[in-house]
Amino acid sequence: MSIPFGLFGGNPTRPRIQLSPAPPPLALEEYDENACDCDAETLSPHSGPHSAHRHLATRTPFFSSAPPSPDLSAIAADRPSNRSLLYAHPSYPAGYVHSPYSTASNTPVPSRTSSPIPFYSSGASSCSSESESELEDAPFSSRRGHRHPHSQWREERRRWWITGAVRRRQRRERMGGWRTLKRGVRLLIRHPFFPKTPTTILLTLLLLTIFGVSLTFLIIYILNPDKEPLPWRGYCTIPRLSTAPPSYDLPTTASFPFHPPANFTPPDFPPPDLDMLPPAGVFVGVFSMDNAVERRMLIRSSWASHQRSRAGAGEGDSAAGTSRTVVRFILGQPRKEWARRIRLEMEMYNDMIILPISENMNDGKTYAYFSWASLGAWVPPLYFDSFDAFAHGFSYENATHFAPVPAAHDPALARHDYASGNPQRWVRPDYVVKTDDDSFVMLAELEARLRVELHATQEEHNGTRDTPSSSQSAASSAGRSTSATSGSEPVQAMVTSTQSPATTPSVPDAGSNTDPLIFWGYLVKNRFMAGELYALSWSLVDWIAHDPQVAEMKRGAEDKQTSKWMRLHPRADEVRWASERCWIYDHPRAGTVYSHGFLYPSEARRVQRSVMDDLARVAPAEVAAQTAGAIESPFGPNAPIPANWARSTVSKFGTRYNPPLPYLSQQASIEALVEGSEMSMLTEGSGVNPWTVWQRREGRNTRYENKRVGGTVVVHFIKKNMWFLETAAALLLGEDKTEMERGYHWAQDAYVGPSTSEQKAIADSETSTGTDQRLVQTNVPRKHRRR
Repeated sequence: MSIPFGLFGGNPTRPRIQLSPAPPPLALEEYDENACDCDAETLSPHSGPHSAHRHLATRTPFFSSAPPSPDLSAIAADRPSNRSLLYAHPSYPAGYVHSPYSTASNTPVPSRTSSPIPFYSSGASSCSSESESELEDAPFSSRRGHRHPHSQWREERRRWWITGAVRRRQRRERMGGWRTLKRGVRLLIRHPFFPKTPTTILLTLLLLTIFGVSLTFLIIYILNPDKEPLPWRGYCTIPRLSTAPPSYDLPTTASFPFHPPANFTPPDFPPPDLDMLPPAGVFVGVFSMDNAVERRMLIRSSWASHQRSRAGAGEGDSAAGTSRTVVRFILGQPRKEWARRIRLEMEMYNDMIILPISENMNDGKTYAYFSWASLGAWVPPLYFDSFDAFAHGFSYENATHFAPVPAAHDPALARHDYASGNPQRWVRPDYVVKTDDDSFVMLAELEARLRVELHATQEEHNGTRDTPSSSQSAASSAGRSTSATSGSEPVQAMVTSTQSPATTPSVPDAGSNTDPLIFWGYLVKNRFMAGELYALSWSLVDWIAHDPQVAEMKRGAEDKQTSKWMRLHPRADEVRWASERCWIYDHPRAGTVYSHGFLYPSEARRVQRSVMDDLARVAPAEVAAQTAGAIESPFGPNAPIPANWARSTVSKFGTRYNPPLPYLSQQASIEALVEGSEMSMLTEGSGVNPWTVWQRREGRNTRYENKRVGGTVVVHFIKKNMWFLETAAALLLGEDKTEMERGYHWAQDAYVGPSTSEQKAIADSETSTGTDQRLVQTNVPRKHRRR
């Protein structure tokens, strides 16, 4: 029954604290000391007075053994209470009564029986902060000014302490990662297997170093697409019969995806009518950097100007073939500390082009180069007019430009023409070549191959050549002679500056139907032309500079991007992908899949015979597996390639090059870098005298088979200047005939010449050879008459 309020005095309407009956005791495993006991449904204001200690039973898992506490409501009514435990009564505006929702002020702490659970007191209500804040804000929102000063001070202090605790907790959460790391390091150091002595520490560091190096090489091996040496011997023997753009359906590992004809013959260069074709205009752009001054000087003094690079082997052609070939260095904007040196170098050598972009490799430099070349690339005109065939009908053949100041390594005819005071106007190039400064280029070899490709037709690639008629040749010759010699006559387009031309010839975006579309280089993985050197015909260069879709694809690996551009051409099916994979290779010391010794035509002929012998033993797969000496066919998208087709007598893939003998002289060590040379096959246990091997070496005439061209075009991956000088010595130096070829031999510690009869035979041979060579040389000026 309920107790009337008037029993303890005061206003009879004053509410009393009513406690709800206590629930049954909880089991030990179900006890939760953080459970809230202030549910609004269980705190009824009209509960009986004997439920006070039952209410306390909800806080403890065991019944209290102490006697029930008296009702202290009357005493607590006169005691000051916290604002959060009071509420205002409407009948007594100035008075305060106890809140029926809290027992903090009138419920004593009972005595507890012994329990396995330790006593815990949090010092705060078990109710949630939300219910407490609601009770605090709602009843006293209008009575804040009547709070007791001490209560207000304690409240502010409590709030400051809670705010500081929250900030400290947030700071600890932010520092949690660092503390976890320190705790982990501490546990690691305290581990019994952690090294603590100097010996164990050194061994651990050694093991970690080995692990790191091994992991690095493993990642390099996984990411490196080139894992097997390429069958370069097959490339020199089996011709590429198609110049169509390679299909993406071909596997990247297919070296010989198509079957050649049954009666095919190995490629032989040059063709007999090479000198009957007029030289091609070739503009060679060498990509360089501002600090590569030494490499530029090496190029200027070697392959850019050397007689054997420009004229070819033997007596050469007096550099008539490269009379329209110029070399320029292509740089981005130099850095501030190099700007003055670059300007001085430009004024000194007149062979440098500064593009209006920052220096980079794959961020648009190639696109900027071709865009500049479409406006500023010019080459000397054709200085001779007596040829059997002319390329005619090109859309760019009448565009001319004032002759610039020639560089020291420009063609001799161009320099002499400029020195005459009335030089002929320069014309557009037939090819624009991009190469790197770590490449060694034989200009006569490059121009000869580009010349043949320029005058070739699609029928020639199928086995026939379409030669212009004599009347067409004469008309074209007269037209080109007139446009080149009459400087006062008007032309279609004339520019006043190489850097900023005033006008350019009107050329369709896709190029004229008569312009050749040629993409020449080293085809890599049936996808793109390698970036060490590739050539684009003029029509492709002009299209690249004006096509908006190409302008959006200028960033990325530059050689792959250029190949993508070719596939976007409106006449992409007509672009001829002419690949040369025999005479473009990496330096012998590079150790890459493209690397082998310096190659000459005489060794290439021996390689071709060896490969043809292998092809004669080709049998079906099931027969080859059961027949000794038989090999499976190497033709097909996934056909196996004989391992000996990748063999080199000089280098080995993935292995650092070492000379065959450690005590070779300088000349002998260079001879050891020549593919197939006897010096390259020496071993320390052979017992052969290196000097004897040196005497038996081949001369340049023998190596070139008495031809002017037909050998190495580009040697790439020359990362050191010493490698560059080795390449120059191997390809540009050497005697046309050795002492042994002239009849001399070493005997009794002295050179012994041939006998009288042998001397007479050698003299007759040299006279006959010299007469033939002199006839050829006298025929050159007579054949190629100067305009």
